[in-house]
Amino acid sequence: MAAADTISKLKSDVATLNQISENEKSGFINLVSRYLSGEAQQIEWSKIQTPTDEVVVPYDALAPVPEDPAETKKLLEKLVVLKLNGGLGTTMGCTGPKSVIEVRNGLTFLDLIVIQIETLNSKYGCNVPLLLMNSFNTHDDTLKIVEKYSNSSVKIHTFNQSQYPRLVAEDMTPLPCKGNTGKDAWYPPGHGDVFPSLKNSGKLDELISQGKEYLFAANSDNLGAIVDLKILNHLINNKNEYCMEVTPKTLADVKGGTLISYEGKVQLLEIAQVPDQHVNEFKSIEKFKIFNTNNLWLNLKAVDRLVQANALKMEIIPNPKEVGGVKVLQLETAAGAAIRFFDHAIGVNVPRSRFLPVKASSDLLLVQSDLYTLSDGFVTRNPARSNPENPSIELGPEFKKVADFLSRFKSIPSIIELDSLKVSGDVWFGSGVTLKGKVTIAAKSGTKLEIPDKAVIANKDINGPEDI
Repeated sequence: MAAADTISKLKSDVATLNQISENEKSGFINLVSRYLSGEAQQIEWSKIQTPTDEVVVPYDALAPVPEDPAETKKLLEKLVVLKLNGGLGTTMGCTGPKSVIEVRNGLTFLDLIVIQIETLNSKYGCNVPLLLMNSFNTHDDTLKIVEKYSNSSVKIHTFNQSQYPRLVAEDMTPLPCKGNTGKDAWYPPGHGDVFPSLKNSGKLDELISQGKEYLFAANSDNLGAIVDLKILNHLINNKNEYCMEVTPKTLADVKGGTLISYEGKVQLLEIAQVPDQHVNEFKSIEKFKIFNTNNLWLNLKAVDRLVQANALKMEIIPNPKEVGGVKVLQLETAAGAAIRFFDHAIGVNVPRSRFLPVKASSDLLLVQSDLYTLSDGFVTRNPARSNPENPSIELGPEFKKVADFLSRFKSIPSIIELDSLKVSGDVWFGSGVTLKGKVTIAAKSGTKLEIPDKAVIANKDINGPEDI
């Protein structure tokens, strides 16, 4: 079927979907039309340039923040904090929004975020609000959860990102039109959807009318993504409409998107856009030294202008899935890819401490250990560790779910002097254990291996009790 026929059939199918708004219907048709027209422009590899320090500003080059608290208050009065809260904790074995997983001292991601903003608001006497962008998966749970902050000094707004139908790959028909009316017939179309959703929800107009100018957006599971006054001050002084925080790449981040200069504009280069013959070059940390943390700063009026002009045509990421044996396609966009549409857009090369995501139980081990301390909702790295890099941690499938992970540690081991840890099999940790150097613990198949209380294990391979 020709693209035009597919689109006209799609329009009549989508018109029958009464579960979603007119804005969502037109946004979805627009996205599919762009996808079918094959507009994805290939990057011409030879035109890629490394951004200069004017485009990706070194963090140390940012001017210091004015010392007068009244000036700081003025800066903060222009700010809104947005956390992307559409993800479920399913990969970590949890039901409900990922932001309610307990991170440390019984506090969840969301608790820490609220405490951080409360601390700022009380220190400077300002009123920084918190926005949560939910998906239809997390909306109902989040509304119940935020009730517990009703006495907080932080004004919390929630809004939903779009809900789009998955497409049957074979004939590009919306899955709900094939009789699947369950939740799995739908998907949230990636965080690039933050721009139209802010506008469609009415939140964008409301915030602009309150005199808010900048929005700091970050993933709710990134514990390092805290408000940074130096960055905010720089953006206001230089009238930058968009800023992406990037940080030096290590071998663990080779797949992360990076910033390039391309035909006179700064733009995000993702691994999906890289021609096959250049993938290894993209992954090397020689040529592409930085990657996107997904901490983004946006000028609200610029967002409004670009959404109204329908100008944010970010690269489309096709994400194939399978639902009940049917091959489906969901089309997504990423907020970082919008950088090339904003005026005076920049990157800031920030310290690694601003990127501390918790994607798996191995990350939870890091942030719950003595490697970090917690104060006023801020998770800070322990200066007692001399190595600037965190230890690499690989835990076996027995530790994947948060509940299993917690049950296998009587207390989280001391890892200040740890370089790497690999654990596999049925392993249980006592309390007060210390791990140093390179440690591998592998229980033999069918046996339970218990690490005794107060054990100190340094540079060892452990396969049974006799090795401890």
